[in-house]
Amino acid sequence: MGLPLFSEFSASNKNTWKQQALKDLKGKDYDDTLLWKTHEGIIVEPYHAAEDAAGEGYDEIREAQTKSSEWVNQPLVAFENEKVTNAVIINHFAKGAEAIILDFGDKSIVEVSLSRLLHGIKLSETPVYFLTHHQALALLNGLEAVIPYQMKGGLWEDGLALWMTRGHLPDAYFRDLAEITKKQQAAPHFKTICVSSHAFHDAGANIVQELAFTLASAITYVDKLTDEGMPLALVMEKLIFSVSIGTNYFMEIAKLRALRYLWRRIQQAWSTLETLTIEPCYIHAQTSYFYDAAITSNTNMLRATTEAMSAVIGGCNALTVRPYDEVFRKPDEFSDRIARNISVLLSEESYLDKVIDPAAGSYFLENLTLSISEAAWELLLEIENKGGLMAAFEQNFIQNQIDAAFQKKVKDLEEGKRTMVGVNKFRVDETPLVFENHSPNAQPTASFELLVRKRISEIFEK
Repeated sequence: MGLPLFSEFSASNKNTWKQQALKDLKGKDYDDTLLWKTHEGIIVEPYHAAEDAAGEGYDEIREAQTKSSEWVNQPLVAFENEKVTNAVIINHFAKGAEAIILDFGDKSIVEVSLSRLLHGIKLSETPVYFLTHHQALALLNGLEAVIPYQMKGGLWEDGLALWMTRGHLPDAYFRDLAEITKKQQAAPHFKTICVSSHAFHDAGANIVQELAFTLASAITYVDKLTDEGMPLALVMEKLIFSVSIGTNYFMEIAKLRALRYLWRRIQQAWSTLETLTIEPCYIHAQTSYFYDAAITSNTNMLRATTEAMSAVIGGCNALTVRPYDEVFRKPDEFSDRIARNISVLLSEESYLDKVIDPAAGSYFLENLTLSISEAAWELLLEIENKGGLMAAFEQNFIQNQIDAAFQKKVKDLEEGKRTMVGVNKFRVDETPLVFENHSPNAQPTASFELLVRKRISEIFEK
């Protein structure tokens, strides 16, 4: 029998590696040279070993991860009129999409012919998620009149996010949402409660803030809906997360893994109060608006690809890749196709759908997941001590936290400490910058500041 593989090499450990690194640095400071401090204040080592991913917390993190390797390709479609939008949706389904998010914008639902809009689309087979901006009850009433079977898909309505960006939350919002959810209780594949991170992400939040504020929002939904008489188990069953994915590749992978772990941890706390089956965390991921640029815009395709990879490796259940030109004009057939096909390529050519939780076993990513989880949990507890998400928001605590993180990102970009290809480096201004579909952020009067949707590249686009 031959010698074991690599038997000629002596055993090593992390301390051995560090001693060699110190020798090779030739007097340079180890911490200043090799340690990476993230915007969230997390210290990342340059080298990780098994000892960095062992001990309390790591088994729970692994247990919380998705048990599926597949995700749903889920483009977003903006409503124009019944005929045009119907054709766009059918074309998406014919060319690789497996679900759709339909954004009605400010269109009145009662003025829309749902039978014409959904002609040829069977919602029992092809999931459609509806974004109605506080018109969910009218939509469900309309759907019940034309669809006699159980639907797949759901509501993409996050009333708390609208409140934080527009300053208005209908008095009956949670009561109506509870009524809608109870009506759809018999439709297990129709989700009604959407908790999103987009408002925080697009305002400039860092990853720890985005996680903590999103979980605080989810807790608020649970509290409000159970107060309306909904069983806790039904809330868990009908709730989904929709999360923006930024350009920090490994941090975004760890963010999704941390979200699954922390949501499981929160559910376990509730299960001590009543019998509760721990529901898997359903995560929809969406490539970032915040990191898209209107200058040298083809680079948005590169960012969207790495963001989509982070989402998939992090274990998303559904993926929306935004068209590269969406921030400055109405996407055309080409940009829609490229966005949709990024998800197709990740599965059909990169085979990322063949491995369950590909990040598992990476000492670096597992250590990063726990570090992010611990920091987000600490911030979540601080919010809860202030009375929860809504109280903390009314005190401008959340806004101030996000603004500080945003200013840090802007400073780093301006000083060249961070690179955005096509923005602060390798920029090519091929044509004058014209925004065809730019709309300013609404700023109604409120007793507290609102979250404003931003893009970090805007500071270079003036």
